[in-house]
This record gives sequence, C-alpha cells and structure tokens, in this order.
Amino acid sequence: MTGGRWLVTGAGGMLGRDLVAALDADPDRRVTAATRAELDLTDPAALRSAVDGHDVVVNAAAWTDVDGAETQEAAATAVNGTGVENLARACAESGARLLHVSTDYVFPGDADRPYPEDAPTDPMNAYGRGKLVGELAVARLLPQTGYVVRTAWLYGAHGGNFVATMLRLAGEREHLDVVDDQHGQPTWSYALAQRLIELGEAALAGRAPAGAYHGTATGQTTWFGLAREVFRRAGLDPERVRPTSSDRYVRPARRPAYSVLGHDRWSAAGLAPMAHWRDMLAAALCPAGQQPAGHQLTVGDRTTVSG
Repeated sequence: MTGGRWLVTGAGGMLGRDLVAALDADPDRRVTAATRAELDLTDPAALRSAVDGHDVVVNAAAWTDVDGAETQEAAATAVNGTGVENLARACAESGARLLHVSTDYVFPGDADRPYPEDAPTDPMNAYGRGKLVGELAVARLLPQTGYVVRTAWLYGAHGGNFVATMLRLAGEREHLDVVDDQHGQPTWSYALAQRLIELGEAALAGRAPAGAYHGTATGQTTWFGLAREVFRRAGLDPERVRPTSSDRYVRPARRPAYSVLGHDRWSAAGLAPMAHWRDMLAAALCPAGQQPAGHQLTVGDRTTVSG
C-alpha cells in the first residue's frame, strides 16, 4: 500500500527534513510537516488535534542534547519520555500507526556482539533513560500499531553531525585525533528516512508486526574508522586522521563503547537489513547532481553531497 496521510513531527531537524523530502516524492501521499516550534510534544491537546485524520505518524522530534540531559534530565524526559507517551495516546485515540525514532543509548553499551531488538535495556546516561520511557509508553499504549525504530551515529545534510564536522575540520587542521575505542554503525539520515517510509507502508498494508526495529547501517566501525573513510571518499589523505582513546575527551554524559545493533527483525516486515555503512557513506558523498535536491553539504570551497 502506498499513499496515505502522514504526519512528521520534528520536521525541522536533520531526519525530519529528509523524511518530508522523501515522503513528498510520492504525489499520492498527503504529508503534514510539523516542526518543534509548531507542535509541542508536551501539549496533549495540541497533539490530539494534530494527529487526527492521519494514517501514520513518524516521530522525529526529540531532545537531542545528550550532555545537557545530564543536568536537565526532567526537561529531557518531558520531551523524550512523557511527550512520546502523549503522542502515543493521541495515536491510540485516532487509530494512527506511530513510528517512533529511538536510540542505541537504551542499551548499556558493554556488549561484544550486536544487540538484538529484544535485548534487555539498561541505559547508561540520562538521555538514554528518557528515551526508554518513551519506548515503554509506545509498547504499552500501542501494542498492535506502535513501532520503535532505534538508530545511532546518524549523519546528514541538515544540522550538526560527525561527517559534516570531519569535512569542515579537514579544511582547518593538518591532523585530526579521533576516538578509536567506540564501535557503532554510521547511518545516513536520508537512508533511514526511506526505511521509515518503507516500514510505515508495510504497517499500513498489515505486513509489519508492531514492536522494535533497528534502523542502522550494517557492518561496524569506530569513529576513527569513519573519519578515515570520510577523508578517503572526499579525496583527502586518510593518514591525516590519527587514533586516540575516549579518555582524551571526557564529556558530561557517558558514551557507550559498543553501539552495534542487530537487524534480524526486518524480515518480519518483509524488508532486508539496511545497506553497509561504507556503501551508505559512498552514496551520501556521491558527486553533486546525483542526489535528490537539497542534499548537498558545502565545506569551504569543496562541495560534497550528504543527506
């Protein structure tokens, strides 16, 4: 089934903007884009009004300041936890399917093999605790029509992210020291947007069981490995990137050492796992003119494509 009436919350963010662009590519879909300023997840009445009349709601709205959540946990959880509960309740009342974007940070980050979708959760920081509150609300209020899609290491054309930062710093510094003891799956936001749409369509067609899915690229690397690949794909010398350890960059919120997620559950929705992270990065950095409009990222006098 294609088409339908879609609501995207957080439509002004990196993923939200890609979602709206990808949804608008099909003229049979009717898309409502609501930015954070236009739709507040902490306002239940506003959510009920916004959700009414839509078939699918994709929640890309979130408190994303991981370090800030350490000192403002109540405020972060009001958005990422209670706000998601408000949205799930509005979807339950209207009959809309909810696709809620969550995070690898709900896991403790101490594994040595990919976390399956049903692995026990145990967040290691305030941001993860708030996101887990949201996940549990979706599962409780929408047992048949709620979908939690965990992602990680997201990069794209809109907003700050690691890939954009590496490309910028490449023009400012001769060498970059990048952490080599955190493992994850770099994931292009435009590819995740497309996967969320595929999942939403499968949900509308009755092919996708509710529950948790992992929306990350396959394969794994470290931040150091990603930085070197960014340099290589951009035609720069990857030897300019040097490895270092996390203890060199102490931050308020602890980061997981292992953020690799498993993807077995996609088969239940009739979908294959997402592409390998290197293939995703190659697509994101392909020459200008070979991407959908609005996915160029300009760094100094170098123009690459990312989305």
